Amino acid sequence: MLVMTCTIPAIGLPLTLMAIYALYSMVRNDHTAPIYVINLLLSDLIQLSCMICEVVLVDDAIAFFMYHYSLIASVGFMVCIAMERYLVIAWPLWYRFRRTIKSSMVVCVLIWSLPIIYIVPLYYYINKDVIHAILLLLPFPLLLFFLGGTLKALSASTSVPNDEKLRIVGVLLLVLLIYTLLFMPSIILDLNYFTFNYVYYGASTMLLKLSPLADLALYIFIRKGTIELLVSPCCCRIYCSDISRPTV
Repeated sequence: MLVMTCTIPAIGLPLTLMAIYALYSMVRNDHTAPIYVINLLLSDLIQLSCMICEVVLVDDAIAFFMYHYSLIASVGFMVCIAMERYLVIAWPLWYRFRRTIKSSMVVCVLIWSLPIIYIVPLYYYINKDVIHAILLLLPFPLLLFFLGGTLKALSASTSVPNDEKLRIVGVLLLVLLIYTLLFMPSIILDLNYFTFNYVYYGASTMLLKLSPLADLALYIFIRKGTIELLVSPCCCRIYCSDISRPTV
């Protein structure tokens, strides 16, 4: 646990700062998706900083609170990223006229304000685990809805380029995968706190701490051109195999 808590910030801090700098250049009036990703990475920076405080200070209540505060905020921004991808495909005309940097910033302020709900139960220690689990569990049906709605809209769409379809589906699948693999074990532990197990607690805690590194993978799908570089070798092999296949 101690080795992982030291290793994750050492790797994650420089990579996250570089990703934020690269995504900041993409923020334009016609491209609001990086705003949510940047805020997600900012919440990851807070989590990584709290891990450092955990190692240095050993036991610090403020770092503990800020870690869980940013954790809930990161889930909210994951939902925003999935929602934005869904609106681009399912409601393109409406989204084209509604999307602005100002409206995205308002949504970001609301997401940063949402974890305040966690303050009162944490301060008074009143069912804090259950409330924490509920706040983390609420986005799950939304993520499923956005993925299903996007896949349905993409199947009927002929105007969206294939590389754009790949990028959109990749973002939604990655967000759902990160949420399911890294957040769901902790949610199950909080809801089933009567059968507490130290091994399961340690495993779920480490999975949560890995989420800042997993969020960096979103940069690959948001950054235009990166996906094409990853898929191009596969496409070349398929193309070459088609050429070398004898025709009858």
